[in-house]
Amino acid sequence: MDNRYGAFIDPKLKVMPLGYGPLEGLSFTVKDVFAVAGHTSSAGNPDWLRTHSASTYHAAAVRSLLMAGASLKGAALTDELMYSLGGENYHYGTPVNPHAAGCIPGGSSSGSAVAVASGSVDFALGTDTGGSIRVPSSYCGVYGFRPSHGAVDMKGVIPLSPGFDTVGWMTGHVELLHKVGKVLLPVGKEEPYPNTMDQLFIATDAWTLVEKESEIQLSNALSRLQTGAGRAWDIEIAPEGLKVWMDVFRELQGCEIWSTHGEWIERERPEFGPDIADRFAWASSLVAKDLTFAQQTKEGISSRLRQLLGESGCLVIPTVPGPAPLRGGDSRQLERNRSGAMMLCCIAGLAGLPQVTLPVNGEDGLPLGISVIGGYGQDLRLLSWIKEVWG
Repeated sequence: MDNRYGAFIDPKLKVMPLGYGPLEGLSFTVKDVFAVAGHTSSAGNPDWLRTHSASTYHAAAVRSLLMAGASLKGAALTDELMYSLGGENYHYGTPVNPHAAGCIPGGSSSGSAVAVASGSVDFALGTDTGGSIRVPSSYCGVYGFRPSHGAVDMKGVIPLSPGFDTVGWMTGHVELLHKVGKVLLPVGKEEPYPNTMDQLFIATDAWTLVEKESEIQLSNALSRLQTGAGRAWDIEIAPEGLKVWMDVFRELQGCEIWSTHGEWIERERPEFGPDIADRFAWASSLVAKDLTFAQQTKEGISSRLRQLLGESGCLVIPTVPGPAPLRGGDSRQLERNRSGAMMLCCIAGLAGLPQVTLPVNGEDGLPLGISVIGGYGQDLRLLSWIKEVWG
């Protein structure tokens, strides 16, 4: 396996197809958090690798893809325990963004995005809790999909925050994004275009986060989506403010993260990169905090968004505010980028909604992303519509 972009932590891992089907002849890689028989997942951290054994089985999503005729090639690098959106790994290095020289690839599914963007594989599996599919897909210029929460079986996947974790995928072509979805997602109502999405909502408060240099390109992409919808409406989705939404998400996620990994961290005392160590330390401080307001706010947001979108509505937002930041940049600037990305990514996360991010060419050719969020459980419907209007 060609690993010149540093996408793979284990480029030699290979599993042949287990069956025949719609993915025959295609190859995929997996973020190094998916169980693969005979392989030990690192979760991006040497101490995790040291304290865990090789899997005796394939994760449910991996097995489904193998049964559909695809072959697995390599295990892709991830940020430590999936707790980052940057893609810079303190221990294993940073995969090279093939479409944005000198810029971070985004994370935590960094290697998965780079493997697709570099053409090393046809598609890749990743996980998305707070944006870990959507952010690297946007930064690397590929298609990415985060499904409805619970839509794809998480068996055999190392968790981060189970209340938000999803299995997602990335591709270089919109048709393949849909084809993989038909393998991994439950079969549901999939109406033909043009009646698939009859109401398109433009989240005006989300669009205020777009960086000035990216406004024209993302506005043009928005216009392209509007032509494929029945009606389009401007709407403010977060009267409380997206900053409040982000804080609610971070607190609920952080509490779950510590519940999931706190015991292992306290027992093994793993070495983390400075930024990851700080996040886990903060997550540990949430144990004694009353999260009633956060939980109630989440429930209200979820109810409102699910009711708004129903079966045939969709919400259009920028995936992230702008192009990928430079590698090794100022920590304060990177944190500002992270906050902007999280304010946008928490929208679908809080309501458990499916979201597809589409690549857009930005200024000087740097990748951007525009996202469409669908109604809960309308994953295949969303992918079908996107294939028609964007393909």
